[in-house]
Amino acid sequence: MHLEKRILVTGGAGFLGSHLCERLLSEGAHVICVDNFFTGARSNLDSLSGHPRLEIIRHDICQPLFLEIDEIYNLACPASPIHYQRDPVQTTKTNVLGAINMLGLAKRTGAKILQASTSEVYGDPHVHPQPEGYWGHVNPIGPRSCYDEGKRCAETLFFDYRRQHNLQVKIARIFNTYGPRMHPNDGRVVSNFIIQALTGRDLTIFGEGQQTRSFCYVDDLVDGFVRLMGTPPEFTGPLNLGNPVESTIREIAEKIIALTGSSSKIIFMPLPTDDPRQRRPDISMATEVLGWRPSVDLETGLVRTIAYFDALLARQRGQEIPTLPTHAASRRGKLRTPRDLKRAV
Repeated sequence: MHLEKRILVTGGAGFLGSHLCERLLSEGAHVICVDNFFTGARSNLDSLSGHPRLEIIRHDICQPLFLEIDEIYNLACPASPIHYQRDPVQTTKTNVLGAINMLGLAKRTGAKILQASTSEVYGDPHVHPQPEGYWGHVNPIGPRSCYDEGKRCAETLFFDYRRQHNLQVKIARIFNTYGPRMHPNDGRVVSNFIIQALTGRDLTIFGEGQQTRSFCYVDDLVDGFVRLMGTPPEFTGPLNLGNPVESTIREIAEKIIALTGSSSKIIFMPLPTDDPRQRRPDISMATEVLGWRPSVDLETGLVRTIAYFDALLARQRGQEIPTLPTHAASRRGKLRTPRDLKRAV
């Protein structure tokens, strides 16, 4: 008799986690979503409400968890500076104690386990683009260290558990990702700019806007997760997952203003402490091992994301609007107003 694969997704009600749960359910898995709802939201799982193969458990992975599972995707941790700096001690605990608890669960059950690490392990890099072999340039005592060093320590734990207990581990280093279900107040570049543009406020750029980022659409990232989990046991990573197309922050702001048809202006603020000047992944390994490259270009992804936030703002104003499908295709190059964006999805 064929048994459904039981897959645990920690942080499953978050931005990335909810998309991953959706993908895994579409492939026939039984998914257990664990979240303490610190930054995740039940509304992110509304499209999956009542699904017979989805369990939702409210739990903080800083505490042990006892389940029978086949695979673990460990995504639990606030990922934006506003959220992870709100309680830096708890952020470090989530990264370190959470990793220990999930690794312990994998050891007891024999499950494969994937760690959602981050490009922040590279810090403010001296090597560009960043390959997996680069050890990074990270401030261990700054305001971002709870996240950066917490993720670095989690990677250490994963490899030590592999060496000591022969666990099947996978490590994905995530570069900037965007798309529907981003938290509207998480302080990240794309969500900040879109909300500001749609509400007619000035777009806030920190520094001169010449620092660079590469933005990967969420569907592409989730596809990378699933492919990485499916690699042979001997392949562990760490593996960069991100879009190698690099843009300056100012270019992103100008593109969002154009796509929304906003009259917003750009204003400049002082650069935060330890903010990286440049960030772009070398994805040669992901292309070679997984056959993976991002397929959603920046404009298409932004159009979908703008439509999501426009709908969210309309709901907050109490307007009746049609449900917007997350993965709907959009017309490129012709969208200039929120109304156009809604019609395109």
